[in-house]
Amino acid sequence: MTEKIKVVGLGGSLAASSSSLAALKIALEGAAEGSARTELFDLRALELPMYAPGADAPDSVRRLCEAVYEADGLLWSSPLYHGTISGVFKNALDWLELLGDRHPSYLTDKVVGLISTAGGAQGLQAVNTMEFIVRALRGWSVPLVIPIAQAWRVFDDEGNMSDPKIGEQLRSLGREVTRAARRFKTRVPTTPDVERAEAQVQPISEAEIASA
Repeated sequence: MTEKIKVVGLGGSLAASSSSLAALKIALEGAAEGSARTELFDLRALELPMYAPGADAPDSVRRLCEAVYEADGLLWSSPLYHGTISGVFKNALDWLELLGDRHPSYLTDKVVGLISTAGGAQGLQAVNTMEFIVRALRGWSVPLVIPIAQAWRVFDDEGNMSDPKIGEQLRSLGREVTRAARRFKTRVPTTPDVERAEAQVQPISEAEIASA
């Protein structure tokens, strides 16, 4: 029997009608088509406080971090704001610092699919930013990315999609994240020598900064 893969979706915005959330839901449908268990975290509904080093994490933060830690694959979806990801999305990722003392830490060996939605003609900058963050957190982003330009043409205020081609691209991303996560689960790519090398170049911790 094929082992069940868990894919967690994180995204959306503070807008009442969020195209990035609508896109994320479609990608999660693709993950489910690939036989993954899925869970959605809508950033507007989560109402996360601003991350502050050393601050007590509320239940919403701990729930998010536990789900991310248990996940085999992730789908991230952010709107493009001023050439990068939204503040609320970056804040959610900052809270993943709570996974720094886990073993394995952060997003080690988790597969991540990336989506961005833009009001204008560009969208790839947000994807590029997310890719840098995935790498910093020791995850693996799949080569297929979905930047959706002029998202207002694609989604209406209820989140309904008018472009079936983009819909299929999003579902393909969800299926690809599931497929890659399943492959990673059977043969973990991060070897002990890589873990040792990462430990040697580990950035200065917040505790070290505070004690300096």
